[in-house]
Amino acid sequence: MDIKSKSAYPSCALSNFAPHPFIIDGVECASMEGFLQALKFKEPDIQVEVCKLVGIKAKMRGKNKNWHRNQKLYWLGQEYDRQGAEYQILLDRAYNALSQNEKFKKALLATGNATLTHSIGRQKKNETVLTRSEFCSRLTRIRNTLNENRPS
Repeated sequence: MDIKSKSAYPSCALSNFAPHPFIIDGVECASMEGFLQALKFKEPDIQVEVCKLVGIKAKMRGKNKNWHRNQKLYWLGQEYDRQGAEYQILLDRAYNALSQNEKFKKALLATGNATLTHSIGRQKKNETVLTRSEFCSRLTRIRNTLNENRPS
């Protein structure tokens, strides 16, 4: 199942553009895209504002941030190396927080056993804050956990 914001349900509801509110480290995020774009800003107050954005508004807010040069991203005053293990832990924490959203969970479970893909995503870590593999593997892990914890 190819995840895209303009696809049919449940694919569209799994897009980072989807308006699924969640809270991470006390910060309210209106969508995963808002959180991901916020990572491009060093200033925590700006991050909090970007986290309130959804979809294309969030994407456009972070579009011109040139983080590629030094491969550094930020969250609440902490610097992260894009290639580092600590950054992967931050992504895990964000997706775990998102997985508490009931509409997100419902959409993810509606995918059944489908292989999750993201054809419009980038593959190289130095080009994007979230690769296809990082995205789809997290969704698959969360779906597997949700299925394991479902009552028989």
